[in-house]
Amino acid sequence: MSGVVGALAPIFLLILLGYVIRRLKLLEAGFWEPAERLTYFVLFPALLLENMATAELRGLQVLPMAAALVGGVLVVAGLLISLRPRLGLNGPAFTSVFQGAIRPNTYVGLAAAAALSSEAGITLAAISVATVTPLVNVLSVVVLARHAGEAEASTGRTLASIARNPLILAVAGGAALNWTGIGLPPVVDPVIDILGRAALPLGLLAVGAGLNIPAARTAGRTLLPTAGLKLVLLPGLTWLACLAFGVEGVTRTIAVLMSALPTSASSYILARQMGGDHGLLAAIITVTTLLAILTLPAAAILAG
Repeated sequence: MSGVVGALAPIFLLILLGYVIRRLKLLEAGFWEPAERLTYFVLFPALLLENMATAELRGLQVLPMAAALVGGVLVVAGLLISLRPRLGLNGPAFTSVFQGAIRPNTYVGLAAAAALSSEAGITLAAISVATVTPLVNVLSVVVLARHAGEAEASTGRTLASIARNPLILAVAGGAALNWTGIGLPPVVDPVIDILGRAALPLGLLAVGAGLNIPAARTAGRTLLPTAGLKLVLLPGLTWLACLAFGVEGVTRTIAVLMSALPTSASSYILARQMGGDHGLLAAIITVTTLLAILTLPAAAILAG
């Protein structure tokens, strides 16, 4: 137990440091958006590409793990849609609860997987990203189009962006280099490696800088139930699915860990684009990130 907590503690300390840096205005406010773009489009793709290109994929239960991840997301999504008439939420608020309950923060997940299981953890986390990211984006776009009343053109643009997602492209490219035996060229490999090493600290600092405590204070009664769905029910369902599909060891630990992540900050951008309640979603992102300090280590321990 102490080993898991010790491994994950630096992640949340970096998130806290990012919040403190922004709160104290040690950097210009305009720093964070370019930093997030650099992380999303360059640094994290470099990390995933390098890891997937050199990973040892034999012995990893990739397909059963993917099935467990997808199964958990679909059950939570189906539960929310079926309960929609009873929740007492308007359309935009419902879409924010929906996104908050299923969309994981990839930055935190990759850092946590690396801390717990080094290269194998990053490989499994990368496979999780490639599996879950398209699914939760499609589900979120469909629900936003249905309940936030935006035009179909917005749905089409967002679906097209999934195909251009740099994280998914990096995983696919790295897997292709791995399976073909080509690997990364000798000159390129060290450059990709250096870029990848910068991804986790800068990404976690940006997560902390994006926390919105005032929004969390005023969001109301939907916060804790949504956090419960994201941080407790979803990883619990994934754990049960792993048992059903025979997923064991580090593969099961990373699958449950990736399901127990706080809500993705990118869900806020989608909410703003398609008419969701972005104020509520900012609160959900903040609360799930803070609660994950307790729930993420617990999920990793129980899954191990």
